Parts: sequence; structure tokens; C-alpha cells
Amino acid sequence: MINKFFFLMLLAELIASTSQVLLKKSAERNYPSIIREYLNVLVIGGYALLMISMVISIFCYDGLGYMGVVVMEPVGYIIVMIMSRIFFKEKVSARKLVGVFLILSGIAVFNLLG
Repeated sequence: MINKFFFLMLLAELIASTSQVLLKKSAERNYPSIIREYLNVLVIGGYALLMISMVISIFCYDGLGYMGVVVMEPVGYIIVMIMSRIFFKEKVSARKLVGVFLILSGIAVFNLLG
């Protein structure tokens, strides 16, 4: 079941995770007005990347089917965890690692049995 749509879905999740990092970076800053808080490069870029990710995900339904796309969505949680460690110096706890293991196990089971 690993095909070009699988890799496109991974790309979509990477793009969506990057958009979440941009939005969090923007939330950490103080802005002089409410308009600047929502109309700045980080927020607009974050939502633009989210839109691109959504379009790629919709395209992936053609090759992976509904369940294939839904099973790949949690990869974003893993990518966000890794990016949070890199950009925000957030700690990776044992519980998070167990979660990563469970997500990857579920994807592997789905791809091997489904």
C-alpha cells in the first residue's frame, strides 16, 4: 500500500506541522493592535500552508482511499512533537514516546493487514 500517495500524504503532514509551528511562533509575540495580531506574515503564511496541506490531502484520497488518509493523519502529531523539540526546546516525555510508538504501530498494522 506504500505508493506515491503515501509520500504525498507525508508531505502534506509535514506542511501542516510547519504551519502549526508558524502559528505558535506568532502567538508567542506581542502585537500593538488586534489587526496586526492576525494580519502578519507568520499567521498568513501558516494558514496558507494549512490550505496547501488540505489540497494535497484531498488529492491523496484518490490513491489511498478514506481509511488510508485517516490513518496517515496522526503522523502530524509526531512531526509537531519533533519540530516543537527543535524550535521551542520542549521536552519529549516517556508518555509522548509511547504515543509515537502506538501511532507508528497502528500505521504499520493498517498497512500490513489492510
